[in-house]
Amino acid sequence: NLVIDNHAQWFVVVPGCLNLVQGPSNYHSLLKMGVPEDQVQIAGHWIPRDLVEGIPDASARRTARRKAGKPLRIIIPVGGAGAQRKFIVNLVGALSGLVKEGKVQLFLNAADHEHMKEAFIGALESNDMDYDKVVDMKGVQSFREKMLTEEPKKNVTLFTYDDYFTAVATTDILCNVADVLCCKPSELAFYPIPKLMIRRVGDHEAYSAMRASELGDGTLEVREVPEAVRYVELFLTTKLIETMNNSIEANNKIGIYDGCKNAMRIALERSEKM
Repeated sequence: NLVIDNHAQWFVVVPGCLNLVQGPSNYHSLLKMGVPEDQVQIAGHWIPRDLVEGIPDASARRTARRKAGKPLRIIIPVGGAGAQRKFIVNLVGALSGLVKEGKVQLFLNAADHEHMKEAFIGALESNDMDYDKVVDMKGVQSFREKMLTEEPKKNVTLFTYDDYFTAVATTDILCNVADVLCCKPSELAFYPIPKLMIRRVGDHEAYSAMRASELGDGTLEVREVPEAVRYVELFLTTKLIETMNNSIEANNKIGIYDGCKNAMRIALERSEKM
């Protein structure tokens, strides 16, 4: 059983099963709750293989972009059912000046949420921000390939889909060509990319933001839009991205992001003993 989040709760535990967790806080918290020691083990973060294998190149690109003064690429996905709509729409408006100045590029993933697509379009149009739109898997894959060596035609790209799979896959596909992931402290809080952790939806998510901050690859939870904008300014004017990239590379060397690979290894080892 692959345990989600960084906050120990009974409903994420399967009795009699080996429960694999992403970090030490969940591990010792589950032990304290009474989960038998032989039923819980640390595996690492649940990260797609392509993202883990791409860490060295992605980190190098981010650092090089900062040193060259290139625009800061921020990917903003909408989690769950779009419960963060008000915060994200206000953030897009607050960043409009930096976007128009060419200092920031926004990759907005509205996923398959029609109401978020309309909310993003409303925010962009009300702030007079021009944008491109990507609507299918072929488009997002093509966009990613271009972003490895080029800049987008417009400083805002809106990703919006009719199908669930493409909606979910888009963030995974784009993370290694983005500089910063701006999201609530969901499972994305464990991803190997510099992260701006914005206001949580569930209280349990606060612990995931703390995990990211202590590992050095993300901020603490940001509760208000002006504070989020301040972090964007820090990404632009300090070595914060480089520092986070260094942490990501160090974490990678000790297997922090190898949870999926370790889970497969553990499962195969256990199956051979049966």
